[in-house]
Amino acid sequence: MFGGCRAHPLLTDLYQFTMAYGYWKCGREQDEAVFELFFRKNPLGGEFTVFAGLQDCLSFLSTFCFSQEGQSPRMGEGEFTTGSESEFIVVNVGFLRSVLPADVEPGFYSYLLNISASDVTLRAVPEGSVVFPQVALLELEGPLAILQILETPLLTLVNYASLVATNAARFRLAAGTDRRLLEIGLRRAQGPDGGLSASRYSYIGGFDGTSNVLAGKMYDIPLFGSLAHSYITSFTSMSEVKVQELATASGERPTADFPSLCREWLARVCCFLQVPEHQTNPSEFAAFVSYASGAPRNFVGLLDTYNVMRSGMPNFCAVALALNQLGYTARGLRLDSGDLGWQSLQIRRTLQSCADRFGVPSFSSVPIIISNDITVKDLIELQHKPNAVDSVGVGTHLVTCSSQTSLGCVYKLTQVNGKARIKLTEDKDKTTLPGKKRAYRLFGPDGSPFLDLLMQDTESVPRAGEEIRCHALHGGKGSLAVTASRVEPLHHIYYQHGQVTRDSPSAAEIKKFVQESLSDLPPQHKLLQEAVPYQVAVSAMLYALLCEFTEERVSQP
Repeated sequence: MFGGCRAHPLLTDLYQFTMAYGYWKCGREQDEAVFELFFRKNPLGGEFTVFAGLQDCLSFLSTFCFSQEGQSPRMGEGEFTTGSESEFIVVNVGFLRSVLPADVEPGFYSYLLNISASDVTLRAVPEGSVVFPQVALLELEGPLAILQILETPLLTLVNYASLVATNAARFRLAAGTDRRLLEIGLRRAQGPDGGLSASRYSYIGGFDGTSNVLAGKMYDIPLFGSLAHSYITSFTSMSEVKVQELATASGERPTADFPSLCREWLARVCCFLQVPEHQTNPSEFAAFVSYASGAPRNFVGLLDTYNVMRSGMPNFCAVALALNQLGYTARGLRLDSGDLGWQSLQIRRTLQSCADRFGVPSFSSVPIIISNDITVKDLIELQHKPNAVDSVGVGTHLVTCSSQTSLGCVYKLTQVNGKARIKLTEDKDKTTLPGKKRAYRLFGPDGSPFLDLLMQDTESVPRAGEEIRCHALHGGKGSLAVTASRVEPLHHIYYQHGQVTRDSPSAAEIKKFVQESLSDLPPQHKLLQEAVPYQVAVSAMLYALLCEFTEERVSQP
């Protein structure tokens, strides 16, 4: 099943159609072309990127077509649609007639009605791969006009997905392997589509769960939820707690009065903690009792509505211990303000003391969850000071990628009718690499990758154990001679002859692959600050072709 974030042919820039018309007008629409989708610089101040969005690209290609007004284009198996969405995605050639110049010949619209992606071949790195600048994420080969129309939708599907997955991977590195990461950014995301994409690609990048129910349904992502401050502040007293009886976890018998049991525990807890019971907030206590009675197997307390240690903690402990007496276990407690690391230590000590005092060993390990505009920097700092945090909820700075708004992927023509093409510009960083290429990852004796090599399509495949002459890109060491212990091709065919050629992994499988890819990468390239750039190089033959183009430019008057 493909991803649910879908583009359609009108989700593009107008100039894609004006260029396609230009190709068609001069009879070049069927010219055999090659385009590459890549990025020029790693995002977020790091030195690696996680590639994501491939399944959405395959879904788009599988359903790519135009229709007359009132006709629905083909729908891919497993796509999420509603009636209103089905009406929306009707790709109306009549609309194009209304926005393109009046002198566009009618034959162009007939041409659009008969095209699809069946003549397109898509090669790509596997989704979830760790990737680097200048190495194509996607390579597309097919008719020139069709590949031109595909540009903007493919960039839309890859740019945000890869940026969010990379951001999530950085959060995972900052948090360490043992701490749970929960994505809670739906309300802060860039609209419904952005929120759904963020949940999926945050999970792929290394998060453990999401609060987004639709994402949980569509992508089988574990769901997590607690309660908000509004629930707590909505209560004023115990008179608003309507549920009086609560069955034991085993279901053998009901308790006579759950609120009374909670009151008994509150008196015991306050006495033990030496907190005057009148200092605890009664509305907060009522909210906890009400929430626990409605969801005894999913009780999570939010402690900072009023005062964490004098009110939130005693109230939580009382209700959680009452649940424990009935055979239930509290799922956790959450902090959303203040010095989260210091408070977590205070809370853990209190939980341990209550566990010892009341003979409930499991109480000492109740998970502590923190939130409150958490950033990668916050998690790095948390790692370097004492704390007892088990889980972290991350929203705004994850889904909006606040430290960088776009990955900056580009889509460039590299070959037409078998002849290499290049973009030469005043900005050397924007000069493209000419020709159809193949990419290989070279591994050292320790099994770690050390260089990605770009070669012309006609060159022989590099072999392990043989010296390879190449030239480093972007501030490297110039001419290189390297020998690899293992060589792997980076690109595989994923779409050809109108068919997806490889099985689509689940989100959980891609997530696992991301972590495997990152674990293979040497530590110096994964540092969250001042990381060492990974080396990308071109073969001697490709370098010579590049020099040929650049020298031609210099020689021109």
